[in-house]
Amino acid sequence: MVVKNIAVLFSGSGSNLQAILEKVHGKIFKGIKINVALLICNNPDAKGIERAKKFGLDTVVINHKDYASREEFDKAVVDEINKYSIDLTILAGFMRILTPIFTDNIKAINLHPSILPLFKGAHAITDSYHSDMQIGGVSVHWVSSELDAGEIIAQKTFARKTKTLQEWEKKIHKIEHKLLPKTIIKILTKDKNA
Repeated sequence: MVVKNIAVLFSGSGSNLQAILEKVHGKIFKGIKINVALLICNNPDAKGIERAKKFGLDTVVINHKDYASREEFDKAVVDEINKYSIDLTILAGFMRILTPIFTDNIKAINLHPSILPLFKGAHAITDSYHSDMQIGGVSVHWVSSELDAGEIIAQKTFARKTKTLQEWEKKIHKIEHKLLPKTIIKILTKDKNA
């Protein structure tokens, strides 16, 4: 059986990590088994580390505060990923702006809580909520050297209606938890005949 290994990078609560672990990890799709082979977190206090333990997985903590520059941090992350045979790296709430040291060397996708190219950056949820847009949504895109600007792989939208910011955010997370695992499966099984 073909096994595809993925690395998941996260910074916080790890709700998208949990969705990946529940819906993708160790499961077989079109004859391909997808395995979460590596978890990396830049925040030693992230709740996601505990979530991973519930699945029997350890997280490699690479604290960005231990490095003098973004480039040094990115090199440490790239070096760790290269120790494993990783087919795809997933940024699931990984709150770091990456340099070409990462983007030129690692095949990665990113989950972003807006309809790109609108509302790039760390405040996408609040920025999109406070805009005049009548829809919100989620994008999954290839990671490139420009922030939130890589080729879009998948998007899902929802109508504004009368949602509070809390409801808006909850809706975005609900979509993320479905769209990201689905996109990972699609990418890793697309070369295989059903």
